[in-house]
Amino acid sequence: MTVTIVGSQLGDEGKGGIVDVYGDAVDVVVRYQGGDNAGHTVVYEGDEYKLSLVPSGAVRGKVGVLGNGCVVNPATLFEELDALADRGLSPDVRIAERAHAILPYHRVLDGLEEDVKSDDDLAAGTTGRGIGPTYEDKAGRRGIRIGDLLAPATLRDRLEYVVPQKRALVEDVYDLEIGEDVDGTAFDADDLFETYRAFGERIAAEDMAVNCGAFLNRRLEAGDEVMFEGAQGTSIDIDHGIYPYVTSSNPTAGGAAVGSGVGPTVVGGGEVIGIIKSYLSRVGTGPLPTELGSVAGQTPGAEDDGTVDGDAADEDTDLATYIRDEGGEYGTVTGRPRRVGWLDMPMLRHATNTNGFTGLAVNHLDVLAGLETVAVGHAYRLDGETLLTMPPTTERWGDCEAELRRFDGWPEAEWGAIAEAGYEALPENARAYLEYISAELDTPIYAVGVGPGREETIVVESPF
Repeated sequence: MTVTIVGSQLGDEGKGGIVDVYGDAVDVVVRYQGGDNAGHTVVYEGDEYKLSLVPSGAVRGKVGVLGNGCVVNPATLFEELDALADRGLSPDVRIAERAHAILPYHRVLDGLEEDVKSDDDLAAGTTGRGIGPTYEDKAGRRGIRIGDLLAPATLRDRLEYVVPQKRALVEDVYDLEIGEDVDGTAFDADDLFETYRAFGERIAAEDMAVNCGAFLNRRLEAGDEVMFEGAQGTSIDIDHGIYPYVTSSNPTAGGAAVGSGVGPTVVGGGEVIGIIKSYLSRVGTGPLPTELGSVAGQTPGAEDDGTVDGDAADEDTDLATYIRDEGGEYGTVTGRPRRVGWLDMPMLRHATNTNGFTGLAVNHLDVLAGLETVAVGHAYRLDGETLLTMPPTTERWGDCEAELRRFDGWPEAEWGAIAEAGYEALPENARAYLEYISAELDTPIYAVGVGPGREETIVVESPF
């Protein structure tokens, strides 16, 4: 059977940890979209592993697959694999030949475009790792795929076609000089050919390349348990998210089929688990109706002194700082502080409708412990009407005002002992909060995270 793990918010929900929790029953873990912008942290036997491309299951010795929907930076992949090997792990990672490769010019262009967008307050909070430009080349039919790295003649042809276009873009559109204003090797077809041919040789030598759909279907027919691991979250999905503050792919459950090569009935016939952080966080600009406090350079109108559009910081600023520090709300890849806010139920209703969740995993419940009151954005008010789900355009979403529903808080606790004892050992008010979420989304809770370690997750129900 299959289990698909989907972020239900704006990313950073703790998907990697849930993949790890359920990993014992899994044979294959598949990343179906995104690239090395998808930072996730796995804690195993007291050791912390920060991964951005290698599927989370690699820490447990499972087969990891980067599907055709991914964009892959071979340099990052081999850096991570070598780092894991230095720590005594020997991960078995396969790459779809149909997956597209990130090249150095993609990273350069990513930074240039984000700089231009930031002048118009349209920056999406990109990590600058070339993800968007690589997907642009994929859609424009000028991309270079992993399979091309295995065929030197094809690789040479692809580079000779695309590199002159990239050079012209830098010189004629951005009015920059290659070699002085930007890295010259990123736009040198000969240098790129030698580097990426060598990557192809290592991929071939280590037998990493696969026909992804055929590979996965063989494993399923053999009775293997397959987990699909989405990156980012539903509300930054390119089709279903807060456009233009979105990623360049489909983190939603439908992307699991497209990005792996298995049929939609295979994904739909399995479990789809929505991962929820017990509050809200994100990196990047754009609206955030339940936001607490502000982050300079990200919250619209926020200044370095904590004011927003000239107004003094409100009483929620200290609360935001507390949640951010308690939850470690700083990007795994970038280190940037994340914006934080109360849980946004219209966002979660939208995610549930879009993905068809069969179960929920709620993480970081411990972060909210000790607060006298915990709030959620139960609904929106827009033009005098109450909305229970997100409006389709981001501009209208920005006009929404959150209607808060408040819950009595719960105390600090010995979370490790509670995790060992099980769901009923949670503080009563914490259970009331969780049961509200479950009832509103008409979806059962499968797991509750009360700490970063695998042993600090309460497994209510296994999807296998």
